[in-house]
Amino acid sequence: MKNKFYQYIQNLQDQICAGLEKMDGVAQFRQDLWDRPEGGGGRTRVIENGAVFEKGGVNISAVHGKLPDTMQKMFGVGEADFFACGLSLVIHPKSPMVPTVHANWRYFEMYDDKSEIINQWFGGGQDLTPYYLFEEDAKHFHQTCKTACDKHNPEFYPNYKKKCDEYFWNAHRHEARGLGGLFFDYCKANDEMSMEDWYNFVTEVGNSFLEAYVPIVERRKDLPYTEAQKNWQEIRRGRYVEFNLVHDKGTLFGLKTNGRIESILMSLPPHVQWVYDHHPESGSEEEKLLKILEKPIDWI
Repeated sequence: MKNKFYQYIQNLQDQICAGLEKMDGVAQFRQDLWDRPEGGGGRTRVIENGAVFEKGGVNISAVHGKLPDTMQKMFGVGEADFFACGLSLVIHPKSPMVPTVHANWRYFEMYDDKSEIINQWFGGGQDLTPYYLFEEDAKHFHQTCKTACDKHNPEFYPNYKKKCDEYFWNAHRHEARGLGGLFFDYCKANDEMSMEDWYNFVTEVGNSFLEAYVPIVERRKDLPYTEAQKNWQEIRRGRYVEFNLVHDKGTLFGLKTNGRIESILMSLPPHVQWVYDHHPESGSEEEKLLKILEKPIDWI
């Protein structure tokens, strides 16, 4: 399974990068191969200063070795070996009219002292973070997520949407990071789903990513915007940074397993503002977004 999924994310990285390069029309992804001293490595691809995308990363990694002490405590196990691979992406568009997007699909194995698998699971998801609200875009993104989920289980979309709303919550700000999407973790074999079934589901979601995001970019990338709207985008990016550095488990996992810092922090946008006690004008489009982020919404 680990070889099968690693092959899949290598191919998916190629597909997504090609689709985004075509959309941008100017910038191309720069590739960076890296090794992890404790075992494994990855293939980081970053796009910067494009016509559409200000900064983005589409990264894959496959790491293995001894499970660090911090992770042993997190999983409630003693010494063990592990393998983890996944694709993680974050795209920060130039225009404040185009939303930021994040996605991740991953697979994890843990072994005993005889190198036998004692635990394995899939995780992942995809979510949308706009700076200006276009309900059409939110509905499209969520409908694409639901369509992928419904092919496997009608309960998946409502369950994983709820988990996404709960996970991408900036508790210290009492607001959602964005409009949500899907979030699933610890997807293990059970009476209803084998690991092969989970593989089919996770890859279904992965394959839906470009369909979920590219039409939104096409609709919004050429809309005019003002300097004030660009400033708002950068202020909202600050909340994105806060979530990734304070709450995100993926960032924590990378740091605790001696991951590659440049790849872990590629999710951070290049231009951000933190304005003291900032409040948008009453009745403005900016205030409308903040009200939307106060509680989860059923977009479908």
